[in-house]
Amino acid sequence: MANHIMSLGNTKQILVIAAHPDDEILGCGGTIARHVENGDNVDILFLADGVTSRGGVQDNKDIIEREANGEKACSILGANVIKFAKYPDNKMDTIPFLDVVNEIEMVIKQLKPVVIYTHHVGDLNIDHQITHKAVMTAARPQPGCVVREIYSFEVLSSTEWSTPSPASFFIPNRFVDISMTLSKKLLALKSYNCEMHEFPHSRSVESVSILARHRGAAMGMDAAEAFKVERILD
Repeated sequence: MANHIMSLGNTKQILVIAAHPDDEILGCGGTIARHVENGDNVDILFLADGVTSRGGVQDNKDIIEREANGEKACSILGANVIKFAKYPDNKMDTIPFLDVVNEIEMVIKQLKPVVIYTHHVGDLNIDHQITHKAVMTAARPQPGCVVREIYSFEVLSSTEWSTPSPASFFIPNRFVDISMTLSKKLLALKSYNCEMHEFPHSRSVESVSILARHRGAAMGMDAAEAFKVERILD
């Protein structure tokens, strides 16, 4: 299934909807790079600021720095940051759900993406959960819906840390070969050095590389990113 949307000479509009700056690289950085190399247009929408839930944040300095890191990381991959919605970190459950849906609907109306990548619904992080549900609501398959494919990705230190249950398990059924773009993914990840930890923490550069190698080896590839197919309309 890795080549389902990867054919050359057929430019596609791709939208990545991430809760926080760094989720886009962790979840699908190698796939973003592949899209760009194939001539597709990739835009990123960030919903939450990613920092205000932490102690010691007194002003906008940390938010501005996180956004700058996001711009840098996405530029390394050749993607465009379309918007920072600036919702409070780990408090998206305090925002009316309809407001989040409307935010995403406006971006979909503006960009008309045919493919969306977003979070897995079973993640531990509440912002990830709400992002997923809002995407599925905003991109519901009404007549004339432009979104033809939706995929959810895994994010280390959230997807695998969720309470084990049939509803929370991430069971991928699409694998994208990132053997040639893993190095670019890891380079982009360095833009978020302040978010990374030392191995064996789950969110470390080594862990990201190990996961890519593991997902790849399971499918006979050097490296891969795994996705759950949420919807494909043919």
